[in-house]
Amino acid sequence: MKILVCVSQAPDTTSRIAFTEGGKVFESSGVQYIVNPYDEWYALVRGIELKESLGGSVTTVTVGSAACDPVIRKALAIGADDAVRLDVDPTDAMQVASLIAGYATDKGFDLILCGKETIDHNGSIVPAMVAEMMDWPFIALASKLEVNGRVASVQRESAGGTESVEVSLPLVLSAAKGMAEQRIPNMRGIMSARSKPLLVESGQAEPATEVQEFTLPPPKGACKIIPAEQAEELIRLLREEAKVI
Repeated sequence: MKILVCVSQAPDTTSRIAFTEGGKVFESSGVQYIVNPYDEWYALVRGIELKESLGGSVTTVTVGSAACDPVIRKALAIGADDAVRLDVDPTDAMQVASLIAGYATDKGFDLILCGKETIDHNGSIVPAMVAEMMDWPFIALASKLEVNGRVASVQRESAGGTESVEVSLPLVLSAAKGMAEQRIPNMRGIMSARSKPLLVESGQAEPATEVQEFTLPPPKGACKIIPAEQAEELIRLLREEAKVI
């Protein structure tokens, strides 16, 4: 089985967030970057598990500059066989999806795995765009994946229960919690990652959007504590001030 895993870098959640140039550019100076957790813990690890049980290979693909190479090497240390970096500094999801689909087309992949979203943008749209561009089936927010021959059995959480789906490969899937457990790279994996192939390719895809301004969320207001016996006052505040009922 030939598996492609989409891997992106994201700022560590403890990083200080700031913007420059009138709020149009994310200030990356001093920011610690990590492998996007949903890509790493769920998509990548499940891909490696499938390779270990069924045979085949796992390739990662990342859209970004050379600054992404450390997180790519971590993916290789965890167990990917090789990696591709599409040397473009992306500005939106459409551009990322176009580049990934352009690379993956005609490469013979059976399965493309993505994390359900990135922790910086939280868009959860790139996997669906890739599937549409490649004219492949797509399953979102999957929590379990098994493959038997050319058939994938997938589960995902739904309102009030669990949905089970069977679909023929090839397939694009976005992975959510429950898909796999995090793996910590061991010393052997870290050492072998240094010699694994990391292919850099150019690509062209025009962004579909333009950033007007980034803004931080407003500071939280003061907390009001309403005594339990004043239910009417609580209802009034929810209706007139919070406007949630």
